[in-house]
Amino acid sequence: MKKLLSSSILALLLLVGCAPSEKEIFDKAMDIHERVITLDTHVDINVNNFTEETNYTQRLDTQVDLIKMEEGGLDVVWLVVYTGQDTLTEEGYADAYDNADSKFEAIHRLTEEIAPDKIELATTSEDVRRIVADGKKVAMIGVENAYPVGTDLSRIEEFYERGARYMSLSHNGHSQFSDSNTGERNDEWMHDGLSDLGREAIAEMNRLGMLIDISHPSKKANIETMKLSKAPVIASHSSARAMNDVSRNLSDEELMLLKENGGVVQTVAFRSYLDSEKHAAWQDASRTVLEEEAGKLGFELLNWGDIREMSEEERDEYMEMYRTAQDNAEPRIVEEVNNMYPPVNVADLVDHVDYMVDLIGIEHVGISSDFDGGGGVYNWMDASETFNVTHELVKRGYSEEEIAMLWSGNLLRVLDEAEAVAAKIQAEEE
Repeated sequence: MKKLLSSSILALLLLVGCAPSEKEIFDKAMDIHERVITLDTHVDINVNNFTEETNYTQRLDTQVDLIKMEEGGLDVVWLVVYTGQDTLTEEGYADAYDNADSKFEAIHRLTEEIAPDKIELATTSEDVRRIVADGKKVAMIGVENAYPVGTDLSRIEEFYERGARYMSLSHNGHSQFSDSNTGERNDEWMHDGLSDLGREAIAEMNRLGMLIDISHPSKKANIETMKLSKAPVIASHSSARAMNDVSRNLSDEELMLLKENGGVVQTVAFRSYLDSEKHAAWQDASRTVLEEEAGKLGFELLNWGDIREMSEEERDEYMEMYRTAQDNAEPRIVEEVNNMYPPVNVADLVDHVDYMVDLIGIEHVGISSDFDGGGGVYNWMDASETFNVTHELVKRGYSEEEIAMLWSGNLLRVLDEAEAVAAKIQAEEE
């Protein structure tokens, strides 16, 4: 557990001049950040950024690329094979599979063809440590939404063989495997938790050693999953519901079951999950500034539904104007908005870390960004700012050992344990 100085001892140290200075804290954080393996369990991708012409070896207009990872000291990224929920039909499953297939291929293209000298695919904790020791960045693969599996459970093994080491059974919308947290919006459910197929999928994932991700399914589905799973589970990008009551965060009941299960929750740097009210106030004020700057350019901001109705040429033209308005608004947002309406920041992220560490123990808590999928907080808005998280942890009194656990140790332990469970299951089947 973290060791914090009591107020009386801290006051005494201040009197005698022993309290660490800001520079000492910063230097300590830099040293720790250099030594520990930093791992982010959730980074979304666009296959258009995995081509010979445009790829992560360049500084892209994304929150993650190899340059930003190097600048921020981020060692490991789980690149996500994400598929949005659609109809539970053979046609829907086929389209979903094609989408997943293209993302698997993109990740392998990056690590095997585009930049094998800079980033390598890992499937085990040993791989991670070896690749980091070799001075390269590490890619791992997670599957967000099992929808592309369709009803053919053999695809779970196919995804495992292609490198996937975690998968969630649903996303935003009920899948063939599980209800989604989004059912809370209207109290409408499809399975009342897991479906029979979902229970079979859990058994198959346990058999293979693929981690089950409980970030998006419903509370009832998560509770059943943790009771059924023979291996520890993860929440690849969730925070504490007691701190901010949104359906994407985990309740104390879920967190306590996760502790009993031996799993880990990867605290996510998603502003509206960390502090909805604070983010909404900042967002409204920032939107006003953006609208004013758009007006100066002679165009009106549109909602996403209207943008989707545009032709490709119209959309490109609109987005070019939108980015110009954003660039013009940025200095005003920093100078005007941030002073009156502080944005959700790294300290808010670590508040959730603190809460969950106190509730379930440091062995069950980690860190994630959801970069390029809506994630990012002030001072950790892209991979180049990753050090700021370590800096905040050091300021809170976390030791190097504890920071190493939060950044990667806990997640890699759970991965090892899932592999051990799989080996036992497979041995029993022989």
